[in-house]
Amino acid sequence: MKRIAVLTSGGDAAGMNAAIRAVVRTGLHYGWEVFGVKHGYAGLIAGDFVALGARDVSGIIQHGGTKLGSARCEEFKTQLGRLRALRQLNEREIGALVVIGGDGSQAGSHALSQMGFPVVGIASTIDNDLCGSEITLGVDTALNVALEAIDRLKVTASSHERAFVVEVMGRDCGYLALMAGIAGGAEAIVIPEAETDPEQITTELRAAYERGKSHAIVVVAEGARYNADRLAQYFAEHRERLGFDLRVTKLGHVQRGGTPGLFDRMLGTRLGAAATEYLARGEHGILIGLLRDEIVATPLAEVVAGKKPLDLRLLELARVLAK
Repeated sequence: MKRIAVLTSGGDAAGMNAAIRAVVRTGLHYGWEVFGVKHGYAGLIAGDFVALGARDVSGIIQHGGTKLGSARCEEFKTQLGRLRALRQLNEREIGALVVIGGDGSQAGSHALSQMGFPVVGIASTIDNDLCGSEITLGVDTALNVALEAIDRLKVTASSHERAFVVEVMGRDCGYLALMAGIAGGAEAIVIPEAETDPEQITTELRAAYERGKSHAIVVVAEGARYNADRLAQYFAEHRERLGFDLRVTKLGHVQRGGTPGLFDRMLGTRLGAAATEYLARGEHGILIGLLRDEIVATPLAEVVAGKKPLDLRLLELARVLAK
């Protein structure tokens, strides 16, 4: 193997640049040429490759997002699209590919691997819903961004005796909402994985008001049935029962941005270096993740076959702690 390529796909996550840097410099250590693919699988199909040397990845470890760019690509989900991607790789005599991304991205990795091309995935998604890694790249930084916002909102909520509904990212997974809600001392947490009764939340907010609390926080995942908009509509119809005046804040994509913290810089570095080392040993068709603080490889077939479940016992813990 003399040439490898690396791409980032799907939603960006803090720490992706650390992983790119590690793949490039570890690859150079083995005497390989390393190419970056711009704009994910769309760039792979289009042949948007760029040679990367040690200096090309200097000064990127502290930056959020991804130096290579990312994009969604419906064409890659088709057999014809994947064949076009393979043609681009073969024309450049690239022997292996490292894919940094979440569940959809790793489904693409698995599809290429099934077609006989050596691929290694790196677990990267702020949803933390990928099998094969207890925590994925970008989660820690995204959680800290959400937590800082919640802490700031609690200050103004207390000053005005208000309740805030804070919507965080999580279209299909409530991990961010659950963890940020517990750490932020929320009175209620709403996630897609658990049925929510808005009447119960109304009762809980009223009880908090009657206990003399100066504020209340409800953290909700955007993909929950009762997201921020639907909760706000329900509460508007029962405003007199809440006690608190109500405001809504949607954090949205602000959670993806910002400077990656120490944990994500180190995780990206460890995962990127390990991906290249596995390729050097001739191992591929795997996802590199973190389990029990050890870097491990899980077959891509296992990764795409299931979805990591959320520990709903933590939701009950959140209810107990909100008293």
